[in-house]
Amino acid sequence: MKRKLTPKQQRFADEYIKSGNAADAARKAGYSKRSARSVGQENLTKPDIKKYIDEQMAEIASRRIMDATEAVELLTSIARGETKETVYIGTADGVYEKHKEADLKTRISATKEILKRYPDNNKLVEQQIRKLKADADIAEVKARIMNASTDSTEAKVSEYLDKLDDVLGGDSDGN
Repeated sequence: MKRKLTPKQQRFADEYIKSGNAADAARKAGYSKRSARSVGQENLTKPDIKKYIDEQMAEIASRRIMDATEAVELLTSIARGETKETVYIGTADGVYEKHKEADLKTRISATKEILKRYPDNNKLVEQQIRKLKADADIAEVKARIMNASTDSTEAKVSEYLDKLDDVLGGDSDGN
C-alpha cells in the first residue's frame, strides 16, 4: 500500500528540490523555525519523502539533461550541415542576422565525436596504432644508425635502408 505525502511534506520536498537546504525547506513548508533543522533532516530519511524527491529529480534530469541519443543526433545534424549558427553582422546601416552552417573543421570534429561512440570503429583505431608504432620503430632505428660512429656514411645508409625494409616488411603482416 502506497502512502501519500501530507501537503506539508510535499511542500518540504518541493522546496528541498529547489534549494537543496533541508532546514530552509522545512521553514518554507511551515515547520517551526526552532525545529526546522531537525525536522528537515528527519524528513530526508523518510522513505516516502525520499522516494518523491528522487522521482522528481529524475524527471527534472530527464527533461534538462541531454541523453546519449540526443547528443548523437545533434552531432549528426552538425556533421551534415543541417544545424545553422546565427551570426550577427554589424554594418553602417544596422545589425543583420545571418544563419550559416558549421564550417568544415567543426563538421569534421562532430563526425569524429560520433565515430568515437561506436565500437565498430576499432579497425580505424587499430590502423592508427599500427602506423604510430611503425613510425616509432623507424625513428628508433634511424636514431640508432645515426648514432653509430664507427661505420662510414655509405654503410650507415645501407644499414638504415635494410632496417627500414625489415620494419616495413614486419608491419605488413600485422606484427
